[in-house]
Amino acid sequence: MSEDLHKFPSEFAIKVMGRRDSDLRALTQAIIERHAGPMPDEKVRVRTSADGNFLALTYLVHATGRPQLDDIYRELTACKAVLMAL
Repeated sequence: MSEDLHKFPSEFAIKVMGRRDSDLRALTQAIIERHAGPMPDEKVRVRTSADGNFLALTYLVHATGRPQLDDIYRELTACKAVLMAL
């Protein structure tokens, strides 16, 4: 039997990467908010790659359990603008 090492509820960082020229932030923030509620700006970190082609977003969400996180990751990975979600 697999034991979840993460304790809930807790703050959980979700990292998303994609091309800078996409609507990555708008698309992924809508997905995150659908599952975890409103994301104030102070809970979102945005970084652009050194060459300026990619965008990395980190969302600090209030995670209530593994099913919620599974739903978020499932929807993020299905989004065409997302290259990677961690």
